[in-house]
Amino acid sequence: MSKDSVPSERAREMRDKAQELEQAAQRATDPAERQRLRDKALRIREKSEQQNGRGSGTMDPM
Repeated sequence: MSKDSVPSERAREMRDKAQELEQAAQRATDPAERQRLRDKALRIREKSEQQNGRGSGTMDPM
């Protein structure tokens, strides 16, 4: 793996984790748990954007 691909790989992992948390929040029956999961997903997305820039890794290289 090249040095340049490590940040984009990390950004993808963070986006995947945020998506998993969003899906878990949708399945949660407890409103407090649902909100906690959504908040955690939001924090992960914000951290990813701060570290990698908005939309980082979302476009295929040409």
